[in-house]
Amino acid sequence: MINLQADFDDMTDKPIIGITTGDLNGIGLEVVIKTFSDSRMLDFCTPVIFASNKAINYYRRVVPDFPMNFNSIKSFAQLNPRQVNVFNCWEEEVLIQPGVLTETGGKYAIRSLLVAVQCLKDGDVQALVTAPIHKSNTQTPDFPFTGHTPFFKSKFDAKEVLMLLYGQEMRVALATEHISVAQIPEVLTSAHLATKLAILEECLIRDFGIHKPKIAVLGLNPHAGDGGLIGREEELVIHPVISALRDKGSLVFGPFSADAFFARRKDLAFDAVLAMYHDQGLIPFKSLVDGAGVNFTAGLPVIRTSPDHGVAFDIAGKNSASPESMMQAVFEAVTLLRNREAHRENTANPLQRQALSRER
Repeated sequence: MINLQADFDDMTDKPIIGITTGDLNGIGLEVVIKTFSDSRMLDFCTPVIFASNKAINYYRRVVPDFPMNFNSIKSFAQLNPRQVNVFNCWEEEVLIQPGVLTETGGKYAIRSLLVAVQCLKDGDVQALVTAPIHKSNTQTPDFPFTGHTPFFKSKFDAKEVLMLLYGQEMRVALATEHISVAQIPEVLTSAHLATKLAILEECLIRDFGIHKPKIAVLGLNPHAGDGGLIGREEELVIHPVISALRDKGSLVFGPFSADAFFARRKDLAFDAVLAMYHDQGLIPFKSLVDGAGVNFTAGLPVIRTSPDHGVAFDIAGKNSASPESMMQAVFEAVTLLRNREAHRENTANPLQRQALSRER
């Protein structure tokens, strides 16, 4: 269970954290309401939910045992730092059908996301927590993205980003994300892999405060290619990239055979693991972290986190969804903001800091 007080006793300035609705027919708003029904959440952040009063009230009736009062706003001049705030992104009546994949569910998920991201760009919120969307009803000519990660990469003009999931002393990043298995060898070039590892190393230093991170890299093929007998990507791409980074002083190791690596919990000896594709990393992660994981988009100039689950249509509207991952995503948005600010302060004037160290 999450200890609401222990990690945040020393919080002084409360950041404004934006939260999107996700698919209106999924569990997004249910877990958001459950999260902020605990008034202690307001001790360390000011939440702004990008939705509508009507959508919030619908799901408040779904979860009557989790009372959440809120302040309705249409501009940030109306923000109340002592309450949950609902920023109204639409006024019209919207048909909500929990558990059903509809065009409407995707349409308003994207409206919430677009308004929230603009507020993040404008500085009205300091970080964003995104509830899950469904790719089948969000991909349109106006939103040609396979998920949140490529969307944020585009909106913030990032050269490259990295999906990083973490929780319970486990961090797993993905070299490739939402692409077919057949495309992986084509995408997994030396330049691509080197870029992903560079983002991961920088993220661990800047966002997690790890001075000299130790990173494990998994192989692509069974048994990490078995010396080239079961594939040559390890010999031709992965191992040369690791060797080049080691020559530059990075603590990067591998490639490791993925099955034995997680089965023997070798991940605990590293600060992070880079998996080559989606299921290779996420199956062990979701199996071992047990519902409290967080998804973080590394490589962005802003902080964006999300719970590590999907829309969960099978339990939507049944008041059975756990808020633990959403709550943890909010916690981590605040923590990452704090870590990034500390790193910024610590590296702002290195010459001055060295002079002070000599004086002591």
